[in-house]
Amino acid sequence: MRVVVIDDEPLARAGVIARLAEHADLQLVGEFGDGIDALQALPALAPALAFVDIQMPGLSGIDLLGQLTAAQRPLAILLTAYDNFAVRAFELHAIDYLLKPIDDERFAQAVQRAREALPYRLPQTAENAAAPDYRRRFQVRLGRRIALIEADTIDWIEADGDYAVLHRAGEAHLLRESLSRLALELDPARFLRIHRSTIVRTALIDGMQRLSNRDVLLRLRDGTPLRASRTYVDGLMQALRLNTTK
Repeated sequence: MRVVVIDDEPLARAGVIARLAEHADLQLVGEFGDGIDALQALPALAPALAFVDIQMPGLSGIDLLGQLTAAQRPLAILLTAYDNFAVRAFELHAIDYLLKPIDDERFAQAVQRAREALPYRLPQTAENAAAPDYRRRFQVRLGRRIALIEADTIDWIEADGDYAVLHRAGEAHLLRESLSRLALELDPARFLRIHRSTIVRTALIDGMQRLSNRDVLLRLRDGTPLRASRTYVDGLMQALRLNTTK
């Protein structure tokens, strides 16, 4: 069973990962320190099970699960210090929750519950469902006419207020849509948000350099430099590792 762990507390993540090692049928395919990185990477990783912290800065565990489509959403075991979230959690088909600090016996019980639920979940998982209908083209205005731009020809996208600017082959085209919306509509196997104001086509990344503040400076094939903020670096590295193993 493919598993991811999402928790902003490094010690809590390490505790879950250590317990996973005791179960031979569980394969850790990713760990994330915040919900934003996880939201970007989960569709491509397609885990069957996710251990998700409820309270995280930026994007809570509940909001993270809510923003995934039914096909993308894995079975979820929620991690929390409180037990007052149950109604919303079970609307999202969370199968169990673990109160912190985690008890070993309860952890094993939750894993067993996931094993028992998995056969009923498989027909709806990303691996078995029809491929998501990701955005393939955009309409942009060129003078008085409307042109169609294929998504796979775009190099990178930047935010411009409430709009976005598509960059391709040295050209820039204004799109009257927000970057946040595009981040959810583009194929995460091809496009990745690397900054609150930037999305990049990952196949065009030609090199990278770590900076002193944990940001990363990317260089595209045409020499364009783009900055990946530390908030998105973990998801970026996960996506690049996944692409190199395909």
